[in-house]
Amino acid sequence: MTVLLIALGAALGAPLRYLTDRAVQARHDSRFPWGTLTVNVAGSLLLGAVVGAPVGPAVTALVGTGFCGALTTWSTFGYETVRLARTDARRQAVANALASVVAGLGAASLGFALARALTG
Repeated sequence: MTVLLIALGAALGAPLRYLTDRAVQARHDSRFPWGTLTVNVAGSLLLGAVVGAPVGPAVTALVGTGFCGALTTWSTFGYETVRLARTDARRQAVANALASVVAGLGAASLGFALARALTG
């Protein structure tokens, strides 16, 4: 049953990642990967909330592992950062790495804190 919940969450998260990435990136005339940054920060916020809330293992599998796992993308973040560095956009590569790590950790912490505060 857990594997099915993870697969269902992933089936929802992966297309949402793609559509969100394309929609955000289309609004920016820049090589900077705004779409990937957006989905990674949003996924970190949601995962922090799931971990901070008193939810059962089924919700954790569906939303945390499945949905957030498919919504966020470490591999694309890595690829885009290396691509920026190799195309003489080193400052953007460093900015992407720093923004992704700082904003991702901040979002996860905020999600966790909000969930704890709301569920008391």
